Amino acid sequence: MIVKTRVFELCNGHYGNLTELALVMEISVSQLYRVRQGKRRINQKFVVGAMKAFPDSKLDELFYLAPNCQ
Repeated sequence: MIVKTRVFELCNGHYGNLTELALVMEISVSQLYRVRQGKRRINQKFVVGAMKAFPDSKLDELFYLAPNCQ
C-alpha cells in the first residue's frame, strides 16, 4: 500500500496555483510537482504542509491508501 493525496483536488478554489500552495505548505514547488506526477512519494514534510494548507480538513480527507501497482 502507498499513501496518495487529495491535496491537488482540494487546492482548486483555495489557492490560485501550485506555487501558492507550495508556499503555504512550506515545501518546494518541485517537490509538489514530483508528488503530483508520482515521481516522489509523500513524506512527513508533505503531510505536515498539507495540514497547514488545509487546517479544517481531517487527515483522511487529505490522504488515502492505494494498492502499490509496481
